[in-house]
Amino acid sequence: MNKNIIILLVSFLQIGLFSIGGGYATIPLIQEQVVDLHHWLTLQEFTDIITISQMTPGPLAVNTSTFVGIRIAGILGAIVATLGCILSGFILSIILYRFFRKHKDIDIISNILKGLRSTSVGLIAASASTILLIAFWGSPSLDAKAVNFNITAIIVFIISLFLLRRYKMNPIFIIILTGIIGLFFYQ
Repeated sequence: MNKNIIILLVSFLQIGLFSIGGGYATIPLIQEQVVDLHHWLTLQEFTDIITISQMTPGPLAVNTSTFVGIRIAGILGAIVATLGCILSGFILSIILYRFFRKHKDIDIISNILKGLRSTSVGLIAASASTILLIAFWGSPSLDAKAVNFNITAIIVFIISLFLLRRYKMNPIFIIILTGIIGLFFYQ
């Protein structure tokens, strides 16, 4: 079996196992594995995959693992990465469900859940800030070298946020609208 397939499986088993908070909270875990540790993707490629994963039906972590798997090892890679992402979370969910159901009235269990909830918010905020920095400055950090200030991205972001928050506009419509805007402004 291909060495990348085994590493892909182990990496996504770890991601699935530690995906506390789901969805956006898994982005830093996936980034650490595929960009920082294994160097399978650049940060820009990873950001593009996250963007595509958000636009496709299904959970973000599953879509991202599928796209990363395809990029690394084709269809077999997609299957392995997706199974790795789902399997450990599935087994852990069953175990934790039974445990928390049995011990739901114990204060320490309630406090653990509150701590995990706070961690999830922090992971989501870290992911969002990285994606915003890449979209607005072309770099995951604000340093003197980040000179690719993208005013168009900032304007599109502000308009999208305004339409979503103020007018509760359908996110699908926003995605289509911003895709059309991108077609004209990013040529």
